[in-house]
Amino acid sequence: MPTRVSSINNKIQTKIYSDSATLGTELSWIILEGVKQAEIHARPYLLGCPSGRSPLSTYQALGHLAAANGQDMSHVTIVMMDEYVLPTENGYECCSPDAHFSCTRYAYMEILAAINYHLKPSWRIAKDNVWLPDPANPTAYDDRIHASGGVNLFIVAIGGSDGHVAFNPPGSSEDSRTRIIELAETTRQDNMGTFPNFTDISEVPKYGVSVGLGTISELSREIVVIAAGSGKNATVKRLASCSTFDPSCPATMIYSCKNAQLMLDTAAADGIF
Repeated sequence: MPTRVSSINNKIQTKIYSDSATLGTELSWIILEGVKQAEIHARPYLLGCPSGRSPLSTYQALGHLAAANGQDMSHVTIVMMDEYVLPTENGYECCSPDAHFSCTRYAYMEILAAINYHLKPSWRIAKDNVWLPDPANPTAYDDRIHASGGVNLFIVAIGGSDGHVAFNPPGSSEDSRTRIIELAETTRQDNMGTFPNFTDISEVPKYGVSVGLGTISELSREIVVIAAGSGKNATVKRLASCSTFDPSCPATMIYSCKNAQLMLDTAAADGIF
């Protein structure tokens, strides 16, 4: 249970938890209920997922809860936000899936493995049910999501330094779509913390293929923005100081989303709520 329930400008419900593990468990219950209802109605369930540190507790808790409750997860599709890309003579190509910073590797090793670990084989999420945007045809990602009925719930983690969402930097438009993006320097700095095997910012790729802010807000039925740790406190303060979308802080896209809520731990919420 949250330690407090508040709101941002009486618009966005905000739940505050004692720590990131509790937050992850509570979010997992919400996801699991949606997965159960989709199964009852014989529908697929699309779960939008970021990589990084903030959602790890959710993925780990979801795996434990699915197993403990005997929940079939085979109808779940993992919709990843982004992937690093490298420029080539003919455009861009995804980084190696074996790279320590690869979002593809993260999807398989941190999300799929955590959810599937204790489930019997027929209840596991298939590897083919992990989607990532294709740098050769980014807009096809939005089409694929739309054709599948949209994302049931999109987990949105926000950048601590500049409020970036996925790879969308400050200045991104509210209706932006999946596309190739040049990463902001602040985002690349944040990524050094996300993937600690980076030893210098020169090792962090400069480009990525990423869902847009409009992809998330328009193609999702429910949005949960999460922030944990003191490093996210400044961005949460920025969110609380706004009442509408501000392109200088992509995380304010939450004001453009339907059925959106904010889930924080006490460190991220400190001094704000």
